[in-house]
Amino acid sequence: MSGAVAEGSATRARIVAAARSWLGTPYHHQASLRGVGCDCLGLVRGVWRDLYGDEPEPVPPYDQHWAQHAADETLVLAAMRHLGACEPAKALPGDVLLFRWRDHLPAAHCAILIEPGRILHAHDGAAVSEVAFTGWWRRHCSHAFSFPEQDS
Repeated sequence: MSGAVAEGSATRARIVAAARSWLGTPYHHQASLRGVGCDCLGLVRGVWRDLYGDEPEPVPPYDQHWAQHAADETLVLAAMRHLGACEPAKALPGDVLLFRWRDHLPAAHCAILIEPGRILHAHDGAAVSEVAFTGWWRRHCSHAFSFPEQDS
């Protein structure tokens, strides 16, 4: 893990505020620049940088439809290296949620829980937005993770 994590702990309120500062950022595949463009992973990467500074590892190039051809849980494994796993049903505001589009596919989308019934995410064709964490999203949520050294 990056040494920057030791610089301070992330409170849930700081995480939510950092995530909301990305609202309106246009979708752009593989980007991670607030106000300019990001994808779902770029949003989480940007919030990490807001909280801790440097990212913990470089992100290799990836195709927009990588999960349809992947056999492993690339996104889950990366999250496990840098975030703390928790039960999706017990996720709290500030936690990162991962989603599977289909049961047989790897998790391929991420969002940040903003409130118990709201998530913030970036998706193709739209700007970063805050949306209801409805039944559809809940059914497709496969994993949840907390940012490191988090205070309540």
